[in-house]
Formats: sequence, C-alpha cells, structure tokens
Amino acid sequence: MKPTIDQTKFGSITIEGVVFEHDVIVRLDGSVTKRKKKLSKAIYGTSHIISLEEAIHVYQAGAKRLIIGTGQSGMVKLSDEAADYFQRQKCPVELLPTPQAIRVWNEAKGAIIGLFHVTC
Repeated sequence: MKPTIDQTKFGSITIEGVVFEHDVIVRLDGSVTKRKKKLSKAIYGTSHIISLEEAIHVYQAGAKRLIIGTGQSGMVKLSDEAADYFQRQKCPVELLPTPQAIRVWNEAKGAIIGLFHVTC
C-alpha cells in the first residue's frame, strides 16, 4: 500500500506521521528506505546527479512510474545514463521540486516508486 506523504520542509519529509531527516526511497510495497546517495556522489562528487548505479538500485521490476522529488529548490537531475536506463525499463520519470512531487505522489495510482531529496 502506498503511504501518504504528509509534508516536507528543508531537511525533512514526513510520511504517515514519521519524520525522516534524510533523503528517502518509497518502494513498491510502501516501505521507506534511506536513499543511497553515495552511489551517485562517488561518481559525480554530488548527490544532485543521479548515476546509473543509483538508478539501478532505485528501480524495481514492475514499476510503471518513478516520481523524483528534486529538493526544495529542484537541484536533483538524472544523468544521461540513468535517464536511458529508466527509458529501457519503460519506467517514466517525473522530476519535480519535492513540495510539488509529494502532491503528485499522493494523487498517483498504480505501481510507483518515489525518491525524495529533502534539501536544496
């Protein structure tokens, strides 16, 4: 079951009443895990560009959509390799500033994954 995201502010996101003070991934089964941004930072020197390695970690077979909260001011982007990977998986990606992304997430239906950056 897809959890409801209550709110976000700089440095945190609240999901079903639980405050997370780090970036998160919401899985197909509704579980919330910490984003492994080191996978991207090791390649690009920043977690604001999602690497192919991180894309592979985020994707789950059966996902029909990925919503990415790009941060409070929209700093996160996909690398070309990550974008190509999601396209090959036939998993459309929506990149929106995190406050907008949580509204889209809460209205979304179906097999979706979310990745939410809580700063920048």
